[in-house]
Amino acid sequence: MPPVVDPDNLYSEAGANLLSPATAGALSRVYVPNRRSNSVDVIDPATRKVIDSFKVGISPQHIVPSWDLKTLWVVNNGHELRKGVDGSVTPIDPRTGKPGPEIPVEDPYNLYFTPDGSSAIVVAEMHKRLDFRDPHTMALQMSLETPDCNGINHADFSIDGRYAIFTCEFDGTLAKIDMVNRKVLGYLPLPLAKHGMPQDIRISPDGDVFYVADMHVGGVYVIDGASFRFVTFIPTGPGAHGLYPSRDGTRLYVSNRGSGMVFAKPHGEGSISVIDFATRKVVANWPIPGGGSPDMGNVSADGSHLWLSGRFDDVVYDIDTATGAITQIKVGREPHGLTVWPQPGRYSLGHTGNMR
Repeated sequence: MPPVVDPDNLYSEAGANLLSPATAGALSRVYVPNRRSNSVDVIDPATRKVIDSFKVGISPQHIVPSWDLKTLWVVNNGHELRKGVDGSVTPIDPRTGKPGPEIPVEDPYNLYFTPDGSSAIVVAEMHKRLDFRDPHTMALQMSLETPDCNGINHADFSIDGRYAIFTCEFDGTLAKIDMVNRKVLGYLPLPLAKHGMPQDIRISPDGDVFYVADMHVGGVYVIDGASFRFVTFIPTGPGAHGLYPSRDGTRLYVSNRGSGMVFAKPHGEGSISVIDFATRKVVANWPIPGGGSPDMGNVSADGSHLWLSGRFDDVVYDIDTATGAITQIKVGREPHGLTVWPQPGRYSLGHTGNMR
């Protein structure tokens, strides 16, 4: 793993406008996967207009920057009858904004990369499994079963890259994975709810703890990564879901998707909470006008905007990170894990832009 430059802020190299030469020529765009439209909408962030749309595989869930920052992968985890494979990935060239040919891949709900960039990690949620694949061709290298992680989902990596923690959405637990020996180190049940639903996870800037959003409990757990134990809980709002550090590494944006059923339109109360990393306190809360359903996304290259999908409202939210002012943009049906590109950083660990 490339060494951390600032041990007090592992996000230091993903600061505002610190773009890698590898992103040279990349168009400034927001790419939105629409799960129920089987499409990707492309937004020009300068005009806030959809300027392109194209079909991809069945049920696109997330758009993931590659470790080398040269490809954006659309992960489509719907059941594919072609070739007997239940899913695919679609590469997007960020210099043109256009998709390439689909590659059949089994059950790709989410996608990460080993910290050294040698493997892509396909999160095969339905199969309770992590598939390590070639990061360019997606050829299978090996599989790691996670039998006690029902709904394996999101992940983040330790400051030295030696382990990762994955959330188990349908068990209310976390799984700790040894990334060197590629084995399960253990599971941690989350303590505050019998039927918790952990979602996104992000490490603190100093690497000491991990923040875990829980949609059913309505807040964020703080977990000691080394000892793998619960530290505290921070209430944020109904449906706590996505986690995104600010470009200066001082704050964490939390998307609260709102109350209501998981796979149905929530009954309002969607909001964005802002946690101060130093104090572990909520310092701001920005309600979505009319309720809304803020889900996944990321922060603009300069840090001035937070872009999130409005999953059950068929919109994208552009949020001013200075004021909390929100603009809505109409997109396809059920937008999910959108990405903003380009983003600062030396390399991507996956998801919608976990940059280091």
